[in-house]
Amino acid sequence: MARREWGHNGRGKWCSYKRTTLIVCSINIFVALYVLRNLYTSLYMYPFSDSDTSFRYASDQIRKMEESNQIRKASEPTELIKLVRQLKKDFLKEERVVELPQHLKQKLADEILVRLRSLNAGANATVQQEAVESWRKEKLKKVKRLVRGKILNSTILPEEAGVVARALGSDWAKLLENFGLWIPIKTNTKEHDDKPEGEEEFDSRILPGRQLPLECHAEVHTDYGGDAVRWGLTHHKESAYECCMACLNQAKRAKPGEKRCNIWVYCPSETGCHSPDIYEHKNQECWLKYSEKPKSNFKDRYPESYRNAHPKAPVIVPWVAGVVSV
Repeated sequence: MARREWGHNGRGKWCSYKRTTLIVCSINIFVALYVLRNLYTSLYMYPFSDSDTSFRYASDQIRKMEESNQIRKASEPTELIKLVRQLKKDFLKEERVVELPQHLKQKLADEILVRLRSLNAGANATVQQEAVESWRKEKLKKVKRLVRGKILNSTILPEEAGVVARALGSDWAKLLENFGLWIPIKTNTKEHDDKPEGEEEFDSRILPGRQLPLECHAEVHTDYGGDAVRWGLTHHKESAYECCMACLNQAKRAKPGEKRCNIWVYCPSETGCHSPDIYEHKNQECWLKYSEKPKSNFKDRYPESYRNAHPKAPVIVPWVAGVVSV
C-alpha cells in the first residue's frame, strides 16, 4: 500500500504519458527551427561570400581559352549550316504555296491558255514564259484592286479575290506545276560538224538536250493513245528529243511483223505526269506507241467531267507528244 502511493505521488506524477509527449514535441520543434535557421542563413551567406572571393585568370590561361574558342569556331560546319538554312527557306517557300479550289484553277488555266494561243505559232519558250509572267502580273494587279473594293469587270468573284491574290503572289513555279502547265526550256547549243564522212545525218542528231527537229511534230500538253511498243515505266530518257529519237530508231530497226513506233509520249514534269491508269508516272518517262490512226487522248487541258471523276488530275495536260512519219 505504501509502494503504490509512492508510485502515484512520486514517479508517476513526473513521468506521466502526457508530460513525456509534450517534452518530445518541444524538442522536435526546437530542432526543426534550428535546422531551418541554418538553411536560411546558408542561402544568403554563400552568394555574398562567393562574390567577395574573385578569381583572376593568368594571361597564359586567357590566351589558351581564346585559342580554344577560335579552334571551335573554325571547326564549325559552316557549309552544312548554310545548306540547312537554305533547306528551311525552301520548305517555308513550299508551305507558302496556296492551294486553289478546282473551279478557280480551271478559270486561271483557261486564261493562261488563251494568252499562249494569242502568241505567234513560232514563239519560243522564252516568249511563252514572258507571256505567262506578264499575265500573272496583270491578274495579280486586278485581284488586288478587287480586294480593295474597286469594282472591275473580272471573272473572279470579290470573295475569291483574296485567295487568288495569295496564290499568284506565292511560289509561281510550284503553282504552275499544280496546274500541269509545262513550258519547254530552249537550250542554246553549238553544233560541231564533226560527223564521219558517209555517216547519215539522222544518226548525228542523237544528242541529249537538243531542240526537237520538225520530223518529231512535238505537241506540248498532249497525250496520245496507242499500243505500247516500249513500256514507259521502265524506259526513261533525259529529254523529249531523246524520246523522239528512240521512236524513230525503233521504227527504223523494227523487224518484219513487229509494230513500228509512230507515236512518242514524254513526261517532262519534275513532279510526274497524270494518267487515268493505275500507275504512278514519273519524270522522264518515254512511251513509244503505235496506232494505225493516231488520235490524242487529251489536248491542252483535261475536261471538267474527267477531273470530276479523277480529282487528282491537274487542269492542264503535262505530257508532250508527237506523231512521226514512218
